[in-house]
Amino acid sequence: MTKPTKAWYASWFDTTYYHILYKDRDYAEAQSFMDNLTNYLNLPKNGKILDLACGKGRHSVYLNKLGYNVTGVDLSEHSINYAKQFENDSLRFDVHNMTKPYPETFDAVFNLFTSFGYFENDDYNLRTIEAIKTELNAYGFGVIDFMNVNYVINNLVAEDTKTVEGITFRQKRSVKNGYIVKDIAFDIDEEHYCFEERVKAISLDDFNLLFRKAGVYLLDVFGDYKLNKFHPETSERLIMIFK
Repeated sequence: MTKPTKAWYASWFDTTYYHILYKDRDYAEAQSFMDNLTNYLNLPKNGKILDLACGKGRHSVYLNKLGYNVTGVDLSEHSINYAKQFENDSLRFDVHNMTKPYPETFDAVFNLFTSFGYFENDDYNLRTIEAIKTELNAYGFGVIDFMNVNYVINNLVAEDTKTVEGITFRQKRSVKNGYIVKDIAFDIDEEHYCFEERVKAISLDDFNLLFRKAGVYLLDVFGDYKLNKFHPETSERLIMIFK
């Protein structure tokens, strides 16, 4: 049995299998979200955006096509090495730990697709928001796109399987000690693999506390990628705009 030895996000996100499992993500929806978000924020022409925890860069690449100067950063060297093929004069990628300030300031810092709440130490969640504050220029906006934990917990599918590229991923979901946990197991060439995704169940009230501690101000909250109003029980997303 192969078990990761690093923090789960540092090992699982850096595998080929992570990208296979999630290869069917909705790119059209992601692009529509970026259209809606940048229009709402009214960012300046050629404005600078930091895509924090960018993965393989799907949001970064599209934001760059919209005319923005984009820097995508992620802890995964594998993902950044992949994303670098898309670099140009106004799009670059860098390996970076989001709990530490990136050494530039931006018109907007985006943390998208539940790329938050991974840490065992809650202090790192606060440090990430403090880092975002440091990365914003005087007119900049921070955006965190998180899951709505109430909706997720109430609609949790305890167990299912998903077959992608001939690999059958067995997925089990649970709530443990304040975390939403997904255990993922699969077999390849008689080798057994198991990984875990573990995300802190952070509510809007919890975020508000983090924002106050970090000295940032929540400006607006949306419940989906069309930027409809947030409803605590029925919205699938928790999208927060702050500065």
